[in-house]
Amino acid sequence: MRAIEITAFGGPEVLQVADMPVPVPGKSEVLIKVHAAGVNRPDVLQRKGHYAPPPGVTLIPGLEVAGEIVGGDLTGSGYQIGDRVCALLAGGAYAEYCVAPVAHCLPVPQGLDMIQAASLPETCFTVWSNLFDRARLKAGESLLVQGGTSGIGVTAIQIATAMGVKVFATAGSAEKCQFAQELGAVACVNYRDEDCFEQLRAANEGRGMDVILDMVAGSYVPKEVSLLADDGRLVIIAVMGGVRAEVDMAQILRRRLTITGSTLRARPHDFKAALANSVRENVWPLLAQGKVRPVIHRVFGLNEVAEAHSLMESSQHIGKIMLKLN
Repeated sequence: MRAIEITAFGGPEVLQVADMPVPVPGKSEVLIKVHAAGVNRPDVLQRKGHYAPPPGVTLIPGLEVAGEIVGGDLTGSGYQIGDRVCALLAGGAYAEYCVAPVAHCLPVPQGLDMIQAASLPETCFTVWSNLFDRARLKAGESLLVQGGTSGIGVTAIQIATAMGVKVFATAGSAEKCQFAQELGAVACVNYRDEDCFEQLRAANEGRGMDVILDMVAGSYVPKEVSLLADDGRLVIIAVMGGVRAEVDMAQILRRRLTITGSTLRARPHDFKAALANSVRENVWPLLAQGKVRPVIHRVFGLNEVAEAHSLMESSQHIGKIMLKLN
C-alpha cells in the first residue's frame, strides 16, 4: 500500500509517500480501506519529533479516517464486511489501509460523504470528552472557545450551541470571527486585540465564562483564570503558546476554580471505547438533525501531504484539512 513515511524530524518536506505492507488486524480489530483521513496539529507535532506515538503503534501519522471495512475480527460488533465507518486511531491514517479497534469505529453518518465523515472522530471525541465529561458543561452556561475556527473550534461551537450553551470564541481575523458567529457563537473577538479579554467579558454582559477551552496555554492561562466566573473550569488541550504559566493561586482558592486538561492519543482502549459510545449517543443525532455539520477547508491528495501540513502551520484555514486516498 501507499503510506506516508516521516523520513526525518523536520519540516513538511520530510513527509514522503512510501510503499509499506498492509497492516494485519488483531483480535477485535478491523482492516479499513481508507478513503479519507484528517490532518490535525498532533500530526505536525509528530512530524517535528515532539509527539511520538504510544508504544506498539505504527509510525505512520494520522489519527482519524473514514473508509470501508474489508477484513478483521467483527465478532459481536454489529459491523459487516463492506460497512462504511469512521474511526479514531492512535496512528496510521495517512495510508491506503489502516487497522482500528472495532470499538473505536462509528458508522458514517447518513448523508455525509467519506471526506466529511473522516473529519469527525478526532474533533468530536476531543470536544465531548473535555467539555462535557471533564468540564461538566451544561445548558445555560457560557463557554469560550479559543481558536474558534480550528477543527476543534468549529466542532466545539456547534456541539455546545446545540446543547443549549451560550458560546463565545476568539479567532485571528475579521473573516474568521464572522464565520464563528455564523456557526453559532454569540460573539467572536480577534485574539490579536490587546483588550480581547475585556471585549469577551463585555460581550457576556460583564460576567466571566463558566468554561474556557484552551489550545494555547502559556501566557494566556493567567488571563483566562481572571476571565473565569466563580466555579469556572479552564480546560487545556494543547500548549501552542508554551508549557509554563504563572497563576494567581489565591483566585483558584477564593473562587473555587478548576484548571484541568487532557490528551487523547495515549488513553486506554476501554476509555476510548466508552467515549465512542458517548459520541454516538450524543453527537451523531445532532449530525442527523443538521445541528452540527462538518466544516472542510481543503482536500489534498496523499502526494500533497506536505502542502497540507504547510497550510495547517499557517493557520490560514477555517475548519478541517483533509487527505483523500481512494
